[in-house]
Amino acid sequence: MTKYRVAFIGTGAILPSHLEAIAENSDRVELVAAVDVDKAKVKAVCAAHNIPHWFTDSAEMLARIQPDLVHILTPPFTHFQIILDSLEAGAHVYCEKPLCASLDQFDRITAKEAETGRYCSTVFQWRFGSAGKHLKKLIDNGDLGRPLVAHANTLWYRDEDYYAVPWRGNWATETGGPTMILGIHLTDLMLWLLGGQWQELFAMVDTLERNIDVEDIAMALVRFEDGALAHVVNSALSPRQESYLRLDFQRATVECSTLYRYTNKHWTYSIADQMTHTDELERWRQIEGGDVMGSHAAQLSEILDSIDAGVRPFVSGEEGRRILEFSTSLYKSGFTNQPIQRGSITADDPFYYAMNGKYD
Repeated sequence: MTKYRVAFIGTGAILPSHLEAIAENSDRVELVAAVDVDKAKVKAVCAAHNIPHWFTDSAEMLARIQPDLVHILTPPFTHFQIILDSLEAGAHVYCEKPLCASLDQFDRITAKEAETGRYCSTVFQWRFGSAGKHLKKLIDNGDLGRPLVAHANTLWYRDEDYYAVPWRGNWATETGGPTMILGIHLTDLMLWLLGGQWQELFAMVDTLERNIDVEDIAMALVRFEDGALAHVVNSALSPRQESYLRLDFQRATVECSTLYRYTNKHWTYSIADQMTHTDELERWRQIEGGDVMGSHAAQLSEILDSIDAGVRPFVSGEEGRRILEFSTSLYKSGFTNQPIQRGSITADDPFYYAMNGKYD
């Protein structure tokens, strides 16, 4: 088994999740370098975690270390150029969400992948938990019947201190509000579970409470190609925080209530009449694959499998673009007060270049 050399670019608040991912895959990866613009910080991180090389410039690190895989943990506005540089240097990329700031940037990343033969994966760890995978299999097999109604509610709370960080709250540096930064995980999970083929959406986007440029609340109604209807809420204003997913199928309701992570216990299955079809209900509740949390470690393991096999990782390419197109369409609908059709935002549209439709 090949052991891959990994470098971290950025050592911010999400660092523990990536360190945990490295530790859980330690037989397959070696953390050889870390980068941060704060010299004292990166030196301290490297000393604390036995990382042999530290840098304050990512380009210098890529040239000197030539890692096999780069984890990008920096603020959103920096992702695009670091991704291009990393792919060009011959490294695969595992990048925190949002991957980039626009469909234009995503498509340019895809072109760079084709040029270099390396791939870029977005951190969407919620797809990799055992409960999510179990439900996806039931849906794809038709066990639950056709999906009819969905709710994906990311109801979180972020105060003014949260937005005091200089890059937060601005379109140019954060790329969006809770739609891009908070609710993107649950929305991506919903789209993946339901097959991703939404047809049309209509949204409202507003800034009701925080002193920021981006939205602090967004709501969307969504129609899927198979007729299912969904309701999506992304909030930074909800004191009782919850991530809530509810999917109503012809034969069952499936719910997940959690906050930042889920395990099997966070999922419930229900049917209309609890006195009938109990055998099926119990079978659906028996989640396959143990009790695996949807974590960075679980996703990293599958990325390494893909690198071993020389194939595109799961959450990349069109699988990664889906949520970006959905988020872009939500913003365009919110700003224009018009329904948006999937696939309608192309290179002649200002929203192709910026989430708020304002491109310099």
